[in-house]
Amino acid sequence: MRRRILLIGATGAFGARLARLLSAWSEVELVLAARHAPALRALASDLAGGQAAIEVAVFDRANPDELAALRPWAVVDAAGPFQDGDLGLARAAIAAGAHYVDLADARDFVRRFADLDAQALAAGVLAVTGASSTPALSNAALDKITAGWRSIDRVTVAISPGAVAPRGLSVIQAILSYVGRPVRVWRNAGWREAPGWSGVRPLAFPGLGLRWVSLCETPDLDILPRRATQDAEFLAGLELAPLHLGLWLLSWPVRLGLVRSLVPLAGPLRGLAGLFAPLGSDRGGMVVIAEGEGPDGERLKARWALWAEANAGPTVPTAAAAAVLLGLLSARITVRGARACVGIVPLDAILAELAGLPIHMRADEAAPQAPTLLRRLLGRAEALLDASVIAVHGREAPATFGGAGRARGSMAPLAGLVRAILGVPDPGDYPDLQVTIMPDGEGETWTRSFGARGFSSRLVSLQEPGLFEERFGPLRFSFRADPTRGGFRWRFVRCSLAGLPLPMGLAPKIRALSFAKDGVYRFRAITAHPWLGLIFAYSGRLQAAAVTGKR
Repeated sequence: MRRRILLIGATGAFGARLARLLSAWSEVELVLAARHAPALRALASDLAGGQAAIEVAVFDRANPDELAALRPWAVVDAAGPFQDGDLGLARAAIAAGAHYVDLADARDFVRRFADLDAQALAAGVLAVTGASSTPALSNAALDKITAGWRSIDRVTVAISPGAVAPRGLSVIQAILSYVGRPVRVWRNAGWREAPGWSGVRPLAFPGLGLRWVSLCETPDLDILPRRATQDAEFLAGLELAPLHLGLWLLSWPVRLGLVRSLVPLAGPLRGLAGLFAPLGSDRGGMVVIAEGEGPDGERLKARWALWAEANAGPTVPTAAAAAVLLGLLSARITVRGARACVGIVPLDAILAELAGLPIHMRADEAAPQAPTLLRRLLGRAEALLDASVIAVHGREAPATFGGAGRARGSMAPLAGLVRAILGVPDPGDYPDLQVTIMPDGEGETWTRSFGARGFSSRLVSLQEPGLFEERFGPLRFSFRADPTRGGFRWRFVRCSLAGLPLPMGLAPKIRALSFAKDGVYRFRAITAHPWLGLIFAYSGRLQAAAVTGKR
């Protein structure tokens, strides 16, 4: 027997994407509901090739009494806005004996939703709010990366959509409703107030690079403090820096009490964002960062990241709702009552709804207070490395290694000048290679001697899990340590000169690898530039038996 799912707001930015997911289910009668019949008929025609039976119904969520006549098994509210919204639609769904799911990201709405618990329990249905990126996906990701931990001290969640991602007027209004206004946040193990869109800073999003982020008011600001003892924050960012920083400037009249809210500017600001959109991309992402005490009492820092391409990002907020409905259909979800979508569906179930889309994920873990740089970068993943790699990179005391290497590079004058400035070797064979590593509490200093020429650099771990920086005077190159089979890859992330970030178009292209072969530590590095060609490349081996110093 098919189950009737009433999808309200089906023609909206998120509703249409959720409708596409649900239309693939043969056990469903999908009732597409919105206020405008032509748009509904167009969407129904577009979804006609799916497995679900499709109907349309003109429906206004402001009149929830009309809901019972549609005989839904489940009601999904993808319309919003939920800021300042009431619980009337959810109450009507429960009264009709239907399950209820929404994509609310409004903090007050989600907080008040527990008032429906007794009614939902009496009706024998599940009513779920926040089945979206926050709090459903963010908390499912947090569960995944902190599984087995003894405690969580700090959590940071951040999202940044692509500039060309579709944004309905309700989304813009939701953002502007808190910009510049006091937001209650959990900091230093206590509740504080901070202005919305404050705390502007750049944050690294894997797959996307650095993006500006600011304090965003979402349900997670109430939910995460139940799990994090010290700090919990939710940040949001606009891809284009001028728009993000411009909104921060606009927050000041609200912060100073000159205007009450920026919501009246929603229309003009939406239009302005549309004008700037071609300067951005369709790539968005999300990160969840946690710091705390691991299973064995060690200090750990972990990060989960998702990034989407080809305008797949707007589908991500709908995946949790689809996972909840599928769980109810299959009877895997048996809990009843009214609650936020936390702990109801695991991360794998949510991500399964995104299969086949150009969406990527990764998880990193580090031990920020570990005695060695390698352990701070890789955490427990250090155990996956070959012993010879650990012998070189995982030392607590100074050591000198001997070996042999080969260097290559362009003979162009400019490339040679760069090599001379950095002190890196000219092309040739170097049978007497020597590398000295001097670890300290903050990082390591590496001195590499290729015959008569040598150069030094400093390696320091950064705040982000798995990220470290190699410094050559004012030049700084950031890498991510990606474990490979027995070793790790130095994945180039960004670079700066005298503290100023260099556009990636001006930056060199760098590939480096530390690995083992036949029980011997080996290395390979290539640095090239579009204008200069191959600046230098070197490869070789180091013998752990030639170590001086004590591990």
